[in-house]
Amino acid sequence: MRKIIGPALAGALLLLIGPTGILLGAAPAALAVPPAAVEVVDRAGVLDSNTLLPAVQKIEFYQPTKVAVYTYNGNAADNLNEEVLRFARTERPEWISKDGQKWADSLFIFALDPVGRHVGTYMGEDRKVSPGQRDDIQNATKELLRDAQWTDGTIAGIRRGAELINQPWYRSTAFLVTAWSTVGAVAAGAGTWLLVRWRTRVGSRREIARGDAHYASVSMDLQVTELNASTIPESSRYGSTVLEKHRTFLTSYKTATGLSNQVHALTKRQLGRRANMLLTRQYADATAQLDALDDVISDTNALLNRASSWATAWDRQLAPFRSDLAGIEGMLGKNHGGGDSATAAALRSFRDGSQREIERWTAELSERSISPETALDRLRDARTELSELLKNHSDTVIAGFARNEREATLMRKEMDQAQTGTGKKHRPSYEPSILGTVYPSYYFFSVPTFNSGFNTGVSSVSSARGGGGTTGYGASGGSFSGSGSSSGF
Repeated sequence: MRKIIGPALAGALLLLIGPTGILLGAAPAALAVPPAAVEVVDRAGVLDSNTLLPAVQKIEFYQPTKVAVYTYNGNAADNLNEEVLRFARTERPEWISKDGQKWADSLFIFALDPVGRHVGTYMGEDRKVSPGQRDDIQNATKELLRDAQWTDGTIAGIRRGAELINQPWYRSTAFLVTAWSTVGAVAAGAGTWLLVRWRTRVGSRREIARGDAHYASVSMDLQVTELNASTIPESSRYGSTVLEKHRTFLTSYKTATGLSNQVHALTKRQLGRRANMLLTRQYADATAQLDALDDVISDTNALLNRASSWATAWDRQLAPFRSDLAGIEGMLGKNHGGGDSATAAALRSFRDGSQREIERWTAELSERSISPETALDRLRDARTELSELLKNHSDTVIAGFARNEREATLMRKEMDQAQTGTGKKHRPSYEPSILGTVYPSYYFFSVPTFNSGFNTGVSSVSSARGGGGTTGYGASGGSFSGSGSSSGF
């Protein structure tokens, strides 16, 4: 049987107490049954039946329900409702009621158009839900569908439908709201307050633990860090910049020590306050950056002075670039990723060439035919070139997804904010490498940053389009009035 709410909350809400303290009613047990049947018509060819069917057959409904899945490749201007009705009339008449006006009883249809980017849900009269709940079911799929995870998105939609179709009154949102209102606003407020305080306290302790791990690492290596810094050659362009960062290291360490003392002095009650959770996060972030910086100081010393560990230090400088190169194909293979474009071809060519160049630089470093500064210069130039190629490709994917200049502007804004770490959806990040320390965080455009900007751009544009629910069945629908709707993603 499904577990929708916690035991303590369930126990409180299953009893609705009147003002006189008399028990007004107890909730009957809800059924939990698998689908009565599952039928999949994948005309779009995007579903993995080996994954989909077992997953759907394990989903539990409140009443025996036949699940039908229909996909087809349409276009953005299509009315998915009209297409589903057309298909049912011509190829699945059993999906329609005998009078031809509704969907058949006990039926739940999940429909998907991956090309036109529409998702729809349709129910028989004995299985229908409210318009808001239909939106809820469709919204449960959209993050997955936007990432072209068609099978997982379909499973998520059917699972959410099973949670809402014929949902018992005592598990409905309306009942929960009524129950809380009946028990009293004070009790509800107290319960919410206690939950928020508990979650804040847990979060604060997690941040303190994160901060303590970094602080211990920095403290343990403090003398070694100072020794490494003392032998970094100031004549090196990279060494001098890292040394500038080191000059504030001890000051930052003292600040972190003060934060450590503050957060460890907090009582259990104080840990539940949001202001103090922000303090614990500040402590964790400060020590994390210090921990990363002492590693950079160590690597700078080892690489520039060709110490015995120079090869390991060099590998760490290459790691972000290698990760970018490895992520290019996955980025291009996403839905609307522009994988067949000229800019995609340029990225693949650059990737293949750069993998060979990395091996050459490393060999030349080992043979001492180039200096560490020259190797870092080449790495910087290669990452700068990749940044330009990614910017060019961003123009390609924006042109491919945006329908007008307003949408293109919105997507460009999201891509820019992802790179600079600005806006509410993106945070600036510190790369624990020599180049990441010498250059600002926005200097290089990385593949993860590209993916983040593109995903938020698609999401923002989809929201701006309204993805609005469509409830009619078009000109060909006639008097058909079955429960259902579709929306964009």
